[in-house]
Amino acid sequence: MSDVTTAPTATRAPALAGRVKAAALLFVLFALLPPLASALNDPFYVLIGTRILAYAIAAMALDLILGYGALVSFGHAAYLGFGAYAVAILSSYGINDMVLQILGAMVVSALFALVTGAISLRTRGVYFIMITLAFGQMAFFFFISLSAYGGDDGYSLSQKSTVLGTDILHSDYGLYYMALGLLAALFLLCNRIVGSRFGRVFTGIRENATRMEAVGYSPFRYQLTAFVISGCITSVAGVILANQAQFVSPAFMSWHRSGELIVMVVLGGVGTLAGPIAGAAAALLLEEWLGVLTEHWPLLFGLFLVLMVLFSPRGITGVLEKYGIARGKE
Repeated sequence: MSDVTTAPTATRAPALAGRVKAAALLFVLFALLPPLASALNDPFYVLIGTRILAYAIAAMALDLILGYGALVSFGHAAYLGFGAYAVAILSSYGINDMVLQILGAMVVSALFALVTGAISLRTRGVYFIMITLAFGQMAFFFFISLSAYGGDDGYSLSQKSTVLGTDILHSDYGLYYMALGLLAALFLLCNRIVGSRFGRVFTGIRENATRMEAVGYSPFRYQLTAFVISGCITSVAGVILANQAQFVSPAFMSWHRSGELIVMVVLGGVGTLAGPIAGAAAALLLEEWLGVLTEHWPLLFGLFLVLMVLFSPRGITGVLEKYGIARGKE
């Protein structure tokens, strides 16, 4: 038990410091984007940057259970939808404050994750993947049936959210830096979780659930807790996306979107937290750049992903490790 729950600080500190260092570099680069956009007089960079930050939150949240718990959820985009529709539904009742909308999204996400996770976690492997996909599609079709909020056509928002009574999000730059602040705060939270006793037990369950159960831990409870936390964090990304697009639709929670989140995690580096942030940036930027070249950009993107997996199985993180820029996985 001691090798999992009380690992020497000296063996864990480099990995923790490596994650923080890599993320700090990414956050600095993100912070410089708006000034660069202003200098180039091209606000589009801020818009795509906000999308990147939102998806970075979702990918990082998925990595929390995929990378550290080997739980491949193919319905994780449902929580994006809960966040987006929390903005739409609450604003229709006059609740426009983002703080309240995030809290509402997290409550709904926690309840959904608690119920579906309690069922899904009783399965393993491909069965877990398929049952999370099924629950995600159930949520998808539920929101399609909500005709009051546009159904399949979606629902336009009349205005962006407020923050404690201020209109800071009405500016694209304000929304961008709010998204960046949320990403940084949630990264620190995830990093703290992974480095805690809870995180060490959770990772130990990934390595050998039978052994962890034999020494007195309940794999189910730890996995379910992590599943709920991951869903709640993902819902924050949905709140940001709704404000960025000023539009919500069931497309936010389709299984294709869940697949894209998994691609972002794999592209950046599974089990690294900072890697999926870079993976989200790489995936969305490649989509934009390749889309300019050809309408068949998914073919080129797929080829790039295959080459990345073949030559750097640990994604972007693996490339950085090769040149000594990033630390290895714990």
